Amino acid sequence: MSRQSSSHQRSETDKGTTGQAPTEGPTPESPPEVQAEPEATPDLPARRQDDTGEPDAVPDQEVSSDHGTAAAPKGWRVTYPAVARAVAWTATGLSLALVFIALLLPTQLSLVEPSAFMRIPVEGVFGATLLLMLPSMARRVVAVLAGVILGALTILNLLDIGFNEFLGRGFNVVLDWILLDDAQSYVKDALGGTAATAAVIGVVVLAVAVLVLMGLAVLRISNVMARNSAVATRTTLVLGTVWVMCAALGVQVAGAPFASRSTTALVQDRAERVRKTLKDEREFAKVAAVDTYGDTPGDQLLTGLRGKDMMFTFIESYGRSAIEDPAIAPGVDKTLKNATKRLNKAGFASKSGWLTSATYGGSSWLGHSTFLTGLWIDNQNRYRTVTAGDHMSITRAFQRTGAWRTVGIMPGVQKAWPEGKFYGLDHVYDSRDLGYKGPKFSWSTMPDQYALKAFERLEHGKKRDRPLMSEIILTSSHQPWAPIPKTIPWSQVGDGSVYKAIQKAGKNPADVFTDSDKVKAEYGKSIQYSVNSLIDYVLKYGNKNTVLVFLGDHQPLARVSGNNASRDVPVAIVAHDKAVLDRISHWGWEDGLMPGAKAPVWKMSSFRDRFLDAYGPNPGGDTAPSQPSSSPKPAPGGSSKP
Repeated sequence: MSRQSSSHQRSETDKGTTGQAPTEGPTPESPPEVQAEPEATPDLPARRQDDTGEPDAVPDQEVSSDHGTAAAPKGWRVTYPAVARAVAWTATGLSLALVFIALLLPTQLSLVEPSAFMRIPVEGVFGATLLLMLPSMARRVVAVLAGVILGALTILNLLDIGFNEFLGRGFNVVLDWILLDDAQSYVKDALGGTAATAAVIGVVVLAVAVLVLMGLAVLRISNVMARNSAVATRTTLVLGTVWVMCAALGVQVAGAPFASRSTTALVQDRAERVRKTLKDEREFAKVAAVDTYGDTPGDQLLTGLRGKDMMFTFIESYGRSAIEDPAIAPGVDKTLKNATKRLNKAGFASKSGWLTSATYGGSSWLGHSTFLTGLWIDNQNRYRTVTAGDHMSITRAFQRTGAWRTVGIMPGVQKAWPEGKFYGLDHVYDSRDLGYKGPKFSWSTMPDQYALKAFERLEHGKKRDRPLMSEIILTSSHQPWAPIPKTIPWSQVGDGSVYKAIQKAGKNPADVFTDSDKVKAEYGKSIQYSVNSLIDYVLKYGNKNTVLVFLGDHQPLARVSGNNASRDVPVAIVAHDKAVLDRISHWGWEDGLMPGAKAPVWKMSSFRDRFLDAYGPNPGGDTAPSQPSSSPKPAPGGSSKP
């Protein structure tokens, strides 16, 4: 036998062992083979998908290499088919709900109610149409990108809700990121470092979770649509037709269009706000450069107040609601009326009116700068612009005369404050300079009574060769209005250690701030405390040359003042010398510390020019500007320049 035939024979033998039919006839050594029917191989079940896009609960089976039999199915979906189907449906449903809520989420907390989500978002219809048209790979990429973008818009909506709740306006994507740092500082001051760290971590985790989950949600929806393209196409067509018909007919649900395009409108609004912000930045610099009193010589400024000890005092969150809200007003009104009587008895008189603040609910420095500079400063960029320039403030006008020593008492300032130079303050006492050894009262570093006592000890009570002009920022009425200090005898104030027991006995901020009734009551008490501390100081340490100007910087947040509240704050001037108030008789302000409903309401930015005119060498009843001095053109007759 040749080598080739041996090899061929071995090959044929191998084929026989593997069950293959030999190509040659039966050998003499074996009986003839009976041709048998091939053994039927069980069919492997095909993979199916239900409407959720998940495979049915029977996966591919594996073939055993040893015995040629089908291996037992593996996987939890086979073991628990009902659970697998429920999980798939739940995941798809949650994805739809998440996207639906994101597309219809309002930007104000008061509008977050079921009726807000009973609409058809056109962005969802358009997005579904686009995903159905794309090939597989492009569809997945677009779905993830769309989800991330929708997540980012959702984060901005949540920021809008927070800013509307606290500051009465939406979030500015150009200017307001710095305020997030201020919010962290506020939480740290109010609730401690641990709470602040936990809050920051929570916010970061939430932001990342929103972006990731929204991306996964849109991707899942797109996969389900692709696997059920016929149903998805019909559904999208029906929803699109309904949207067009409802839009044409103006159908509304709870006062809002049923055919919604809220996400598109919000994107357009944010883009417009960015454009206006950038434009405002350029224009305001030109406005701030125009100053009605910028070139007025010092000897022609404030001639009607020479020899007076001036106090300009801001009371935190002291707004119109404190005087007019039925839930707050009784206690505050009683305090103001009693204070007026006590002042009158001591020989002081007072007049009061209303100013419309440039800010609401917070950002007190915007109100301070608007009042003092005569410019409408309603955002952080304007504040940076004006404080980087040389526009004259009321306080700087006093410094320019050379007739006053100018100081600032700033218990809320806890680090370097370069703006003190802009405001023309010879010396600034911040929280580190006032010698306080007591506890914090939530955000407030010290009670108002202590800050005023420190002012007396450090400046007002000392012998001086010229009168004093002071800017004093009181902070005890700052949110969350718990715990609140109590008025104590001035002789017991000391270094503030006495307040430890008072602070410990006070209410918990969390218990007060989360209860709408309690927060109003405690807010009112904090205003009463601040007003009483200030008036008590004037009565105890003031004299015939004392002149006090005090006002609120802004209204409290909406939880206290209510939605759509005005931005008005009370302002009053107190003086022992009758001639001081005679100079503003033409203002129309009402007698006493509590302005009535018919008292004049001015923009806060108009006060500077009115004040400098009234106490300049040529006061005139009709010379004060009727508009804020931020106008590029000088107000008619508003200048005291020679």
